[in-house]
Amino acid sequence: MARILSALGVADKAFNGGDLKVCSPVDGAVIGMVPQHKTSDVEKAIKVSQAAFEQWKTVPAPVRGEFVRLLGMELRTVKDDLGRLVTLECGKILSEGLGEVQEMIDICDFAVGLSRQLYGLTIQSERPGHHMRETWHPLGTVGVITAFNFPVAVWAWNAALAFVCGDPVIWKPSEKTPLTAIACQAVFDRAVKAFRAAGHTIPDGLNQVLVGGRDVGRALVEHHDVPLVSATGSVPMGRAVAEVVAKRLGRSLLELGGNNAMIVAPSADLDMAVRAILFGAVGTAGQRCTSLRRLIVHESVRDRLLESLTKAYGSLRVGNPLETGTLVGPLIDEASFTAMQSALKNAGAQGGKVLVGGDRVSDGIMGGGYYVRPALVSMPGQSDVVKQETFAPILYVMTYKDMKDAVALQNGVPQGLSSCIFTMDVREAESFLSAAGSDCGIANVNIGPSGAEIGGAFGGEKETGGGRESGSDAWKTYMRRQTQTVNYSSALPLAQGVVFDL
Repeated sequence: MARILSALGVADKAFNGGDLKVCSPVDGAVIGMVPQHKTSDVEKAIKVSQAAFEQWKTVPAPVRGEFVRLLGMELRTVKDDLGRLVTLECGKILSEGLGEVQEMIDICDFAVGLSRQLYGLTIQSERPGHHMRETWHPLGTVGVITAFNFPVAVWAWNAALAFVCGDPVIWKPSEKTPLTAIACQAVFDRAVKAFRAAGHTIPDGLNQVLVGGRDVGRALVEHHDVPLVSATGSVPMGRAVAEVVAKRLGRSLLELGGNNAMIVAPSADLDMAVRAILFGAVGTAGQRCTSLRRLIVHESVRDRLLESLTKAYGSLRVGNPLETGTLVGPLIDEASFTAMQSALKNAGAQGGKVLVGGDRVSDGIMGGGYYVRPALVSMPGQSDVVKQETFAPILYVMTYKDMKDAVALQNGVPQGLSSCIFTMDVREAESFLSAAGSDCGIANVNIGPSGAEIGGAFGGEKETGGGRESGSDAWKTYMRRQTQTVNYSSALPLAQGVVFDL
């Protein structure tokens, strides 16, 4: 661990001698003792951020984009080490850890192009000799609160866009994964050095990391000089953030719970569906906000699909996420394991039957980690436990007869992040994507609910929070809109035909 952190440019004092114990879910070993910030440090960070904003907002957007290009280049050079650190700190398999860093690189590439495309509008005026336009200006400090399961990519989604939009960032990472955040700051600092070496000016404090508990996060959220708070995590956390930010009339961008479903229609390619189900349900040990949690299968294909799934589940390799061939790494901690066992017990009490998995794996496992076999559970209907998101590899299976009933089941949960259907029937596919179909922010056909690309806006509806990050026009959240009217005539006509002559 020390070698990786040193290679990433992290000073020894940043991960030794502190009061926050960081344990790897791989084996439970202590991998860092990180110094924590106090609530008083939040005020100091915000003052530094405000000073950075005054300078950064005047830098032309394409020049800001050049800095993000350099950040992407630095990330390319550390992809292997940073990806390995992601695996060690949050437990996802190495290919997913590397994939997360690639996602950071991809959003940097996207943001570089975006820096020349922060388009406004020209609007026709009803008054002679006038023109109207709409333009976008930098907003201010963006507070970013991230969760353990994507410890670096979500920061990059926000930060890359914020930087090209002219905003500084204050990042409060999960207490479970602070080392990756500290490493990202070191990478960021090298990009700053390269940017200055190329003759550009960039302020100190454009990105700052605050490591701490809920009190630090709350101080950041409460501060009126943080116009936007982007928060990723649980629904209760997001609701608390939204209430505090709304009270001071700030903006919040929320990425919260997901309880994602797949509908498998009679015409579906079942072999393809099985592969999509496996990655969707067990990838990251079921700890993605887009993980597949509900499987809604037509009665005519249920038995065949479950036979294939049960066999596939039985062959999944659960173990050390750093080893080649492992598909399922550990849960983040004991609390997650306990929550999974509680959900399985409740499912049984509500008429469910565990078809495979659900037990803790100990054979060949390094001590201290919470490894489980992904669970496949047959349910008689969409009971209370199915409607709740359990952040673990549990897949509930239900049956339908009519497509309208399947869509009703799909939409019949409080969350609305991601959804998908497997079908070869174009009418079913288009209906699912229509206003009468999925009510989620993401809707896919013949692809699972997870593994979104950065080019599209990422986010969901209902208790998922309504926020959008990453691609498309998500950048507008990080800017303020201004409508402008210019009178280039010698008269002063009023709109709507109003006459006000002296």
